[in-house]
Amino acid sequence: MFRTSDIVLIAVMVSAAALTYKTKREAEEQLAAVQKIHEQIRYEEDTIDLLKADWSLLTQPSRLQKLADLYKSQLELQPVSARQIVGIGDLPAKALDIQDILKGREGGMADNSDIAPSDGKDPVVTGGIAQ
Repeated sequence: MFRTSDIVLIAVMVSAAALTYKTKREAEEQLAAVQKIHEQIRYEEDTIDLLKADWSLLTQPSRLQKLADLYKSQLELQPVSARQIVGIGDLPAKALDIQDILKGREGGMADNSDIAPSDGKDPVVTGGIAQ
């Protein structure tokens, strides 16, 4: 009744159906994992929004003024006078280290001696601090 080719085709059809079912099941599991991650992201975003709202509530100037008045004796706060604000020229210079003096540098800025100009780069140091 059944030929060998019929049995082989039935086996191929059953294995294809099993493979299709397995693939569908794995895709559903991956989709569930992605949805779980999206829920976690939403939860974290909501938490961040809540913390931002809490921060804005805690840093309201009127609230801070009330707290400063309440704890004035303990904090010993003084109002800022206009003479306390200075320019950059009024700031004290950085103390020189013995290594800075030996290397001939002032203010602790990095020197350009170790940068080779042959690499085609501009040897300008932009805010680096030598240690």
